Order: sequence, then structure tokens, then C-alpha cells
Amino acid sequence: MLRYLILVVENSLALAILGGLLFGGAHKKGGFLWKPMMQGGLLGTVLALILAILRRTTAFINRGYWNLWILSVAIITGILFILLYWDRGRTSIPRSYTPVFGRVSLLLMGALFFYTLPTLFLYPTEFVLTGESIFSTDFLFKLIGYGLGLGISLLVGIGVFKAGIPLSPRFVGSLLTLGLILNMVNQATTIVQFLLARRMIPMIRWLFRIVVAAAGYNLVVLYLLMGMGFFLALVLWIQSLRPPEGYRNPAEHRKIKATMRNHRRWSGVVTGGYLVSILILTGLKAYNEREVILSPAEPMTIQGDEILIPLEQVQDGRLHRFAYITSDNTEVRFIVIKKNAVAYGVGLDACDICGATGYYERKNEVICRLCDVVMNKSTIGFKGGCNPVPLPYTNRSGNMIITIANLEAEQHRFK
Repeated sequence: MLRYLILVVENSLALAILGGLLFGGAHKKGGFLWKPMMQGGLLGTVLALILAILRRTTAFINRGYWNLWILSVAIITGILFILLYWDRGRTSIPRSYTPVFGRVSLLLMGALFFYTLPTLFLYPTEFVLTGESIFSTDFLFKLIGYGLGLGISLLVGIGVFKAGIPLSPRFVGSLLTLGLILNMVNQATTIVQFLLARRMIPMIRWLFRIVVAAAGYNLVVLYLLMGMGFFLALVLWIQSLRPPEGYRNPAEHRKIKATMRNHRRWSGVVTGGYLVSILILTGLKAYNEREVILSPAEPMTIQGDEILIPLEQVQDGRLHRFAYITSDNTEVRFIVIKKNAVAYGVGLDACDICGATGYYERKNEVICRLCDVVMNKSTIGFKGGCNPVPLPYTNRSGNMIITIANLEAEQHRFK
């Protein structure tokens, strides 16, 4: 649950804030940009869904090349949007500019959605592993975390838009411009990073250092965007404390008071959303990524080319970990768990996806230490998903027998 809550907030909040600022800026220009922005958002969502399906079902989609073109469109249209928005300082756009500005807004919004949403659409495909059912507590918790993350980002985006409506066009436009510039710097860094990695541009040392430094500050851009939105909410809240003094009758006075209360509510929505998001991205993320210490290896008997583990030692249905030192001094770990009255799950303490990070037991469930996925105990010992790599075994004379040669053959996974 926590994993997908964190991932969704981390990957969708910037789009929500920019979307709120963009619609707020469109409102200040008379609202004629609303339709093309809505069309752009819808187009980007549909294209993102198609791209996500293709990425999931085929091997023909190279994410890096797609991002190169999408981000290039986003940067070009972002620059054009800013130039058109501030042309001669107008607060409204000449009629001759309307079609051009509308198309630029459509492409900008479409590119922003097209870049962000494929990853969000792919998260639910990770909820169920091979052999598992969607009718499980684990699936429900993942779905709740995913939905909460989307809900928080959506609420923040709406709050930013609502909070910007009563404020001056120049103030909202300034925040929008700064937000787009910050986002474009981040996008440009991603493009240059891809071009350097593919040797499509020469490896210039100073440029490489800038890209490496910038790549480590992706969350900083998100925090800056959040700070801008909080500043917008703060200005609205201060403004709501000083309502206009002139009114013609008590009814108009009550209306002014109600409007000021509404402004404070939306300021509170934005501030509350940011506080919750910061808690998710700091405290909950640190808690979720805390290092889990694997339980120590249990004793076992080595006879010739076989390992013997008494069946009575692994009868309790709990996770048991063992370790064997190979001929080249590599520790190969494997786990054993009793699945039912007659079957055992035996596998390496590693999987094909996450490597040799290991598994641990939490509330009678077997968990992958890297991705926090809950294993279906009945599938341990079979290939697929994040399951432990299967390890052959036999039962003989009250002992589980594991051939040492099989462990020697898998030692590369633990190096």
C-alpha cells in the first residue's frame, strides 16, 4: 500500500500543480484556452494509455526515444506558451492570436499528460503476480494506496486552480511561468542525459557533470513547485483576512464574508494537501525504504555432495533460511517453508527480477525485501514474477535433501 501511495504522489503531483496553474492562467486570459487544454489533456491521456498497453504487451517500445520526442514537444510548446502569455504584457489575447495560442496550449497539455501518465497506468499491472488472485487483501491494499495517491494529487491540483482564481493575473501568470521554466529545466536534463547515454552527442565533461548533478535533484523541482503552490495559497489566505470594506447592504456583506471563507477553505485544501504530500515523500518513504535485516542462517548437515535438513526443523510453516559456502567462497542462501500438509516451498533467497536481496517474514507472510511484494506461499517453488528461484529437493528418511551441485550452479546470483 505505502509503496504505491508514495510512487503515485511522487510521479503525479508535479503534473497536478502545473495543471492547476495552467488552468488558472487560462482563466485569467478569459477562459478561451480551457477547451484546447481539456482536449490536450484528453488526447495525452488516451495516447498514454495506448503507450502503456504497448509497453506492457510488446517489446517494440523504447521508452527513452519516446520520452525524447515527448519532452521536446513539451519544451518547445512551453516556451511558446510563455511568450504568447506575456506578449506585450496583455491580460487578454488578441483575436488573431486565439487559434495559435489554443493549439500551443493543446500540445503543451497533451505532452505533459503523455509523458507522466504511462507510468501511472502501468502500476496496477504490478498488483497481481502470476498465480495470485485479485480477491486478496494484498491487492486491495495496493489498490487503496494507488487510489489515495491519485486522490491527493487531484485534490491539490484543483486546490491550486481554485486558489488562483481570486488573485491578480500578473501574480498567477508569474507563478505559472516560473513553474513551467522549472519543469522545462528538468525535462531538458532528461533529454541531455538520454543523448549522452546513447552517444548521440559528444561526451563533454562539464555537461556530463551538470547532468549528473541535476539528475539527483528531481525531487527538488517537485518541492519547489509545491513551495510555489503554497505561496499562492498563503497570499490568498492573507488576502481573505482583509475583505473589501465597501458594501451596500447586509446581504452583500454576508456574501463577501462567505467568499472570504471559501478562499480560506481552498487555501487550507492546498496547504493540507502539501503537508500530507511532504509526510508521504519524507517520513512514509523513509519508513517504507527502511532496511530489513534478514534472519540468520539456520544449521544444516552436509554429507558428501548433499545437504540434509531434518523435516521436523521446517514443520512450523514459518520461513527458514539456510546458507552454503561454495567452492569459490560465495555464500548461496536458500529458503524453505512448509506450504501445506505434504508440500514445501524451496527456493533460492533471490529472484530473477530483484536479484539476491532476499525475503523476510512479516505477519506470517513472505515478503520480497526489495519491492515489498507479498509472495503467494502456494507458488513458492515455481517460476514466475518475484517468486524465489526454484531449488530442486527430495525427501528421504525424514530429511529434506538438496544437492550441492544445484547451489554451486546458482552462485553467480549472489556475487
